[in-house]
Amino acid sequence: MIQVGDHIPDTPVMQMTENGPSPIAASQVLGTGRVVLFATPGAFTPTCSAQHLPGFLEKHEDLTAKGVDQIVCMAVNDVFVVDAWSKASQTAGKITMVADGNGDFARAMGLEMDIRAFGMGERCQRFAMIIQDGVVEALMIEAPGEFKVSSAEAVLNKLT
Repeated sequence: MIQVGDHIPDTPVMQMTENGPSPIAASQVLGTGRVVLFATPGAFTPTCSAQHLPGFLEKHEDLTAKGVDQIVCMAVNDVFVVDAWSKASQTAGKITMVADGNGDFARAMGLEMDIRAFGMGERCQRFAMIIQDGVVEALMIEAPGEFKVSSAEAVLNKLT
């Protein structure tokens, strides 16, 4: 499992662009400056849509005031679903949305979870990270079914 001090894996993720879906190396999205990455098990799922993503939208200015250059949300969904979630949540200009459709990035970090029992396949654990120039500075992984340590407020408390 990825740890504080480790480099972010250079696994491709997907972003929706003006020209359609486009693969991009995780290092291009997460490797420059101070980045907050938060991951959700799935777009449009209850906690993700009602609390996790809205919290980072609400705290966007507070996070940037503390030196965050970019806020990135990742979900193990296809890029079309993540794009629809972005539009529905009005993230443009505040949060960079990326899709880890096959869960490759989650697996490369050792943060995948099997939730086939709920009909959702393999997904990513809920977590947040503070990354400085591609190196993990802080890692907050939620216990299954919880939403405490990866919230925007928790990330704000970790920022110095």
